[in-house]
Amino acid sequence: MIAVVKVAGQQYKVEKDQTLYVPHVEGNAGDTLDLEVLLVDTDGKLSVGAGLAAKVKAEILDQVKGDTVIAYKQKRRKGFHKKKGHRTAYTKIKVTSIA
Repeated sequence: MIAVVKVAGQQYKVEKDQTLYVPHVEGNAGDTLDLEVLLVDTDGKLSVGAGLAAKVKAEILDQVKGDTVIAYKQKRRKGFHKKKGHRTAYTKIKVTSIA
């Protein structure tokens, strides 16, 4: 069984016991999430729409940060340069059930 869910404004194709990284979602490790279901595929039979009876539950495994992204600005011949970096926050989740 495959489902398409919406998490933090992005869509993901998920299966049971799949682990994935999504944009930061509030919660601690061990908390459960109910994800918004957009589509369900059950052995080739598609169900689409907002009124689906399907439920997708996920467990938060960890709150992590991504790799450092460097933003470097420079103006030639002026002696001006600026170096700034940031790390995007992600949540590692595991899909526990699709019902």
